[in-house]
Amino acid sequence: MRLINILLFCIIIAISQASNNNFKGAIDLSYNKDIYGKNQIEAIKNWGVDTHSAGVSLGNTLNFEGGSIDPLTSGQKIDGIRGIVGLGELFTVLQNQYFKLIFLAIIILVPLSFFGHFIVIGQRKFNHHQKLQVFSKFNIIVHWGAAIPFVLICITGLIMVFGSYLGGGSFVRFARDIHGLATPIFVVFGVLMFAMWFKYCIFKAYDIEWFKMMGGYLSKENRLVPAGKFNAGQKMWFWIATIGGAIMAFTGGVMFFQYTDINTLRLVAIIHNVVGFLIIAMLITHIYMSLFAIEGAIEAIINGKMGEEELSILHSIYYKEIVDSGKINSMKVAH
Repeated sequence: MRLINILLFCIIIAISQASNNNFKGAIDLSYNKDIYGKNQIEAIKNWGVDTHSAGVSLGNTLNFEGGSIDPLTSGQKIDGIRGIVGLGELFTVLQNQYFKLIFLAIIILVPLSFFGHFIVIGQRKFNHHQKLQVFSKFNIIVHWGAAIPFVLICITGLIMVFGSYLGGGSFVRFARDIHGLATPIFVVFGVLMFAMWFKYCIFKAYDIEWFKMMGGYLSKENRLVPAGKFNAGQKMWFWIATIGGAIMAFTGGVMFFQYTDINTLRLVAIIHNVVGFLIIAMLITHIYMSLFAIEGAIEAIINGKMGEEELSILHSIYYKEIVDSGKINSMKVAH
């Protein structure tokens, strides 16, 4: 009996030693490429809860030194999802070390830069005595139908990113649910908005001049700015919000429903975050321009009215078009 026990002990030691040797070399996880599809996986659906083992089945969490991505890791230990092949290591490093820092930098530095602009340059002011009806009620409804869920998606997305610092648990899951519910609403109104405005948002040659002078926003002087119904900055935001929003909706859907293999999920998660950087930065910019950069600009997206002086200076090409076509009189709003 004692001999049997000794033999069993030796076998266990041998297996343990072999396992240790395997972990030092290449590890074949090909048998488990679909681990994101297992019921016990919570990584994507509890996005933002910062656990090193998020997205990894029990027994698949690996802890060892960084190797192939040393420029990113500086050699420190990597915990969590660490597929030896594919995007496992890159995804882990970006998710655990960089994504939150980049989002934090964006939500701090972008508003600070605009605060500096407001202090140094100040708000643009125009005579709003005569107003023109530039946008219809339908335009306004579609815009807000897309804007409200879009802002909710961005806010709840940030809550999920910083979920571990906000208590995690039910609060983050609630944000995740709002994130998911707001997305199809945005998609519906986003498609309508795209169909409604895309022809006005095609870039023209004069938009190059707008970029060269930064739309006149770096000067206190009210000089003519070459722009159509939408200026180059608004056009850029339109394409980012619609095409970028479509990319975010698609990649978010793939992550939520998990209809693909683990490596593709890692790829779409990286894309989702990178496009998210651009969208958050541009959303903050859009809000600043709408609320603070120009006095009374918010009226254009509330009731569709713009001051004639503002339109003639900041959208000089569009203003000339409506004057030359004789439409301007019908657009004037009676006092």
